[in-house]
Amino acid sequence: MDRVECVVVGAGVVGLALARALAVAGHEVLILEAEDRIGTGISSRNSEVIHAGIYYAKDSLKASLCRSGKRALYDFCEAEGVAYQRCGKLIVATEDDQIATLRQVQAQASGNGVELEWLDSIAATRMEPNLRCAAALHSPSTGIIDSHGLMRALRADAEQHGALLVLRCPVLHGHAMAGGIVLEVGGEEPTSLLTRQLFNCAGLGAQAVAQSIEGIRADAIPSLHLSKGSYFSLARPSPFSRLVYPVPVNDWLGVHLTLDLAGQARFGPDAEWVDAVDYSVDPARSEAFYSAVRHYWPDLPDASLQPAYAGIRPKIQGPGEPARDFEIQGEETHGVPGLINLLGIDSPGLTACLTLAQQVMEQF
Repeated sequence: MDRVECVVVGAGVVGLALARALAVAGHEVLILEAEDRIGTGISSRNSEVIHAGIYYAKDSLKASLCRSGKRALYDFCEAEGVAYQRCGKLIVATEDDQIATLRQVQAQASGNGVELEWLDSIAATRMEPNLRCAAALHSPSTGIIDSHGLMRALRADAEQHGALLVLRCPVLHGHAMAGGIVLEVGGEEPTSLLTRQLFNCAGLGAQAVAQSIEGIRADAIPSLHLSKGSYFSLARPSPFSRLVYPVPVNDWLGVHLTLDLAGQARFGPDAEWVDAVDYSVDPARSEAFYSAVRHYWPDLPDASLQPAYAGIRPKIQGPGEPARDFEIQGEETHGVPGLINLLGIDSPGLTACLTLAQQVMEQF
């Protein structure tokens, strides 16, 4: 039986960041990825936004790791040549009766250590002439990133420090024994291996991986709820140079406008609870997009939105339930020595990936 000190399950942005951190610290690391490429799930199907840390509950992991992760991510991009742009973001109240909510967002951000600039409608439209709003908040530290470039850089750094990535190797089963956890791994050449420390960063598959480990307390694993978000792209040059977000409704940030690094505008995501992973985009959903976007961009032309892509967010709360924080579980929670589960790692997981990895290292 092969033996390895650390196994990271999942080669998305969080798994790669953790594998890199472990390898840089001198640990022997094996990364197991079920798919034939890195980052095919959550990590490549999102808005590619570097978040400031505005909306999250004070003192939550999401708030603290997003704030510190943003700084670390900008530094990493500079050092490793990952493409990014600190373009800024406007959060807009399109009607006077939304201004109170916008003030609440500003207070929430301030409590998280994120200072936002208040803009009246004149100042906001001076920044973005095509914008319609009653007031806005400007977040200058928000940015966009090449998520694929980020993952390639994390992988390269991890491998440079000795980590090994193996693709098409799903974890099928595991059980704890003296000295670590025995994993049964599938793929073209199924095998067994013994690892001293198992890090479950499998994203949408994290609950399934956790439940495949014998002895884990079933009641410790929160249910997985799939929240699908579709995106539509603008079939013409973007009229905006910054990201534009409506005021949030409950825990949903609304249909917002984001940009890619080529300046292409896209809108989304919306929110749809689904029972299975399905990345198709229904063109009929564009009707709701036109309605939502025209609140802040009334001049959005007819027939200018085209289906782009969809992503699935791994929620650990269901419809109508309060938002939950990142969940990092050790033995004291689930009962299996040597296993750390990362569950419910949705936004701002990309922004927080480097500091999330450090947070996990502190539990190792």
